Amino acid sequence: MGMIERIASLAGFERRHDDASPLDPSWQALAPMTGHYAGLSARAAENLSTVLACTSAIATALAYVPARIYRWEGDTRLEHSSHPLSRLIRYGCNPAMTWCDTIEHLVADTLLTGNGLLEIERNGNGQISGLFYHPWGMVTVQELPSGRLRYDIGDGKGNTRRLLEGEALHLRDRTNDGKIGVSRLSRSADTIAGADLANRHARSVYANGAYPSGVLESDSKMTPEIAAGLREQFDRRFSGADKAGRALILEGGLKWKSAQISPEDAELLETRRFGVEEIARLFQVPPPIIGDYTHNTFTNSETAGRWFATFCLAPWARKIEAEFSRSLFPAGSPFELELDLSGFLRGDPETRWNAHKIALESGVLDPDEVRHVEGWNPRMEGVRSNIESGAAE
Repeated sequence: MGMIERIASLAGFERRHDDASPLDPSWQALAPMTGHYAGLSARAAENLSTVLACTSAIATALAYVPARIYRWEGDTRLEHSSHPLSRLIRYGCNPAMTWCDTIEHLVADTLLTGNGLLEIERNGNGQISGLFYHPWGMVTVQELPSGRLRYDIGDGKGNTRRLLEGEALHLRDRTNDGKIGVSRLSRSADTIAGADLANRHARSVYANGAYPSGVLESDSKMTPEIAAGLREQFDRRFSGADKAGRALILEGGLKWKSAQISPEDAELLETRRFGVEEIARLFQVPPPIIGDYTHNTFTNSETAGRWFATFCLAPWARKIEAEFSRSLFPAGSPFELELDLSGFLRGDPETRWNAHKIALESGVLDPDEVRHVEGWNPRMEGVRSNIESGAAE
């Protein structure tokens, strides 16, 4: 590093260049570590249906709720539909991905690896013109002397691009150092590994005929060669789920004796069921949301939906709102992003309209404001009144 660069670095300036340079080993090690847990990669962990279901439930729910940009004018907050980010929300973050796709990928990556990254594209005026998702597995992070982070992004073809903090939006799960998020899968690696081993054991049981093993008995002594040949013949004819249930014909005084051990006796099914509850607990997703109705009733199903919105989605929504404000809006900006979780009630019209009724009766909202919440135009008499008053002026 030259003298000018050293002085600029001490002053807090950062220089971005596209050629890859050696990274500090401790930071370089972070990229692979954040993607592997007890022998499982983040993507391989999605082979566990509960991990996939939890990730999809949270990411999809946050992607489909309405997102709006507001501007504060004194104590009044007004929706600002002409903001550049509003246009990205409406028409798509980039030519390949809609807003819903972008948020879904960002949140899913954060849930699986602890980190999600969006590249911020700006036009010549400095306004936001695009958001591009980059898989965290293709990102390497380094801390600069200024304390800020830089992100080297690979394209899988040996090429690397570099982004500084102001050029990237970095969503992260809880960290150990305030800089790099640590996935819940990593923090609870034993839980994930246990569920994976239970699945492998079940798969092995079914692959070997969907029945527990047994013992072949003979009154006469068998040589090792005869025993090996018998085992090979028996496995070839009866091992495998597609050969289960075949009639067993034994000769030469051989007898079959079942081991009398079933998956239920070994508590395999109960272990797998408990694994579902354990993983759902990691993601704070109520089991009915991911299709586990073991202890479900109609009453607690409704409660699970409210619990999911309040204790799982709301914290993630606030985290996304705060990161967008920090990364996209300058300090002191009157703009803010809001993910409207009331949109989560779209599938529950009775609760939604009862809430509107209470708001109308208490004077919190008027009919036109309720219509606005529902995405409808004002009533025609209101529009007509506004036109007439304008004409009179």
